[in-house]
Amino acid sequence: MKKIKITQIKSGIDRSERQKLTLKALGLKNVHASKEVEATPQILGMVKKVDHLIKVEEIA
Repeated sequence: MKKIKITQIKSGIDRSERQKLTLKALGLKNVHASKEVEATPQILGMVKKVDHLIKVEEIA
């Protein structure tokens, strides 16, 4: 399965509780924090919910 690198580019402050919890579930705590994860359907669904707060890069 392919891996993706997720980087938080915007703050979770003043966002809905659902979006804050999604960022936490992805393992992102601070702005500019990065995490490498497997691209499972569950992860891709979470990424889609907060795509305006994060940057996603595919890892070869």
